[in-house]
Amino acid sequence: MRDFLAKWTARAGVLKGVLPLNRAAAMRDTLAGVQLASMDIPQVLGYARIAGMPAVTGLYTVFLPLIAFAFFGASRQLVVAADSATATIFASRLASMAPVSSAEYASLAAMVALLTAALLFVARIFRLGFLADFLSRTVLVGFLAGVGVQVGIAMLGDMLGLPGHASRSVDQLLLVVREWAQLNRPTLAVSVLVVASVLFFKRVRPRVPMPLIAVVGGIVASDVYGFAAHGIAVLGPVAGGLPPLRMPSVTWQQALDLVPVAASCFVMIVAQSAAASRVFAERHHQVADTNADLLGIAAANAAAAFSGAFVVNGSPTQTAMADRAGTRSQFAQIVFAAVVVVVLLFFSRFLQYLPRCILASIVFTIAVGLVDLKTLFAIRRESPGEFALAVFTAAAVVLIGVEHGILIAVAVSLLRHVRHSYRPHTMILEPGDDGMWVPVPAVPGRHTAPGLIVYRFGADLFYANDHFFVDDTRRLIDHAPTKVRWFVIDASAITDLDYSAARSVGELCTALKRSGIHVIFARVNRYLRSDMDRHGITPIVDASCIFGTLHEALRAAGVEEPADK
Repeated sequence: MRDFLAKWTARAGVLKGVLPLNRAAAMRDTLAGVQLASMDIPQVLGYARIAGMPAVTGLYTVFLPLIAFAFFGASRQLVVAADSATATIFASRLASMAPVSSAEYASLAAMVALLTAALLFVARIFRLGFLADFLSRTVLVGFLAGVGVQVGIAMLGDMLGLPGHASRSVDQLLLVVREWAQLNRPTLAVSVLVVASVLFFKRVRPRVPMPLIAVVGGIVASDVYGFAAHGIAVLGPVAGGLPPLRMPSVTWQQALDLVPVAASCFVMIVAQSAAASRVFAERHHQVADTNADLLGIAAANAAAAFSGAFVVNGSPTQTAMADRAGTRSQFAQIVFAAVVVVVLLFFSRFLQYLPRCILASIVFTIAVGLVDLKTLFAIRRESPGEFALAVFTAAAVVLIGVEHGILIAVAVSLLRHVRHSYRPHTMILEPGDDGMWVPVPAVPGRHTAPGLIVYRFGADLFYANDHFFVDDTRRLIDHAPTKVRWFVIDASAITDLDYSAARSVGELCTALKRSGIHVIFARVNRYLRSDMDRHGITPIVDASCIFGTLHEALRAAGVEEPADK
């Protein structure tokens, strides 16, 4: 029976993250799932607060969505649930369309989840998992730092017991400053105690579920001492029972307005989920299947949409928590979902006594964790330019908004890549102190040997950098110490040549030949040779002047001295 089940699931492409599973592994993951639930349930309640949704919907995100990903996903470690980044993305837009926590707001949030699921499903069909590579780690660090700052600012009102709430971070800060005199001291005292306790135990005893202790202790203290009577706001009645299954009810115009929001969530989900699944797959010597995970996350978001929840994401933070708890398959997440069912059926009524300041304080500690100062300082030491991009992205998220910030993050990542390709490093071979030829920056006035320049271009040739290639070549030849007779192009970094670049290269080679300069291509790979043949460059240069190695090219130029050791 076990063999039949394994063969059926392998053929159907389901339960990849669960099977194979023996009795010992099931017991280990059961204990890990219970421990994960104790740490994560308070967090998903906080994420519901970030999302502007009723607290119980945070629990909904770790019920059916968890089961859906376990069934269709491939990663054995990835935890798919509510996440601060995606919650902030759609909350910033939905707050302007409907009152927070209202029935209309919940329907809009469910529709965002459904649209996100559709985009993820399309991405799976067309195998677009590679899109995650276009969001660099540097920009992602900056984006998450910006989200952390924005979420932290948004929680200040509840932590201080101040009335009112603003959707923009700057407006929220101004609101806190204006209403500072109205802060509630008992609320502030509870907030400081919770933040200090959570951060302290996270550092010295990370396995202690301090957020859960804070939630349970806050509920008991609120009930016994009547926090509400002392001006400490509480959640109020929380719906219990399993989530009702229904289709999100929105108009066509509202659905169209939500497409950009879903697209922003889609980008963040692909980037974060792929990064998390790859990191933990490598840690446990497994193979990451990004495209299969896209299907799993699409199913999870569809489950969230139909169960009254909101967008779920493959969370790096919660996946790290699961790994520390000892999970080694998605069976632990199924156990987690079972614990949530118990809470929904028997304990949800106690959540009404939970002080809002405790929930806000837990969310604040989550926001603090998103600002990875250690990584930011490491980026600053190694690459000041990339550090500036990270800070710019973080500032854009805080000042402009998360929805636009994620789009800026993608644009900045792509622009940085294009910039490297547009202005690549170029070099020439030049005699070193020991007489051997070494690569040095291609600066006018240098040459390899009298009458010879060996030039290396550090990127593919395409329409945006072909003029740079041509201009750089002409400058080197015009300012050479002696008249150039041989110009050798080291094409080791060139794997592609588009139509525009081919025209420019062909015209350059023709002009150089008319000037009595022999052009030779060295280290030409099969892909570049195919492009040269197709675009008609081979006849211009002459096939006898195209070589697979630099040694052969130098010999053709009448140079016997080797170019390197």
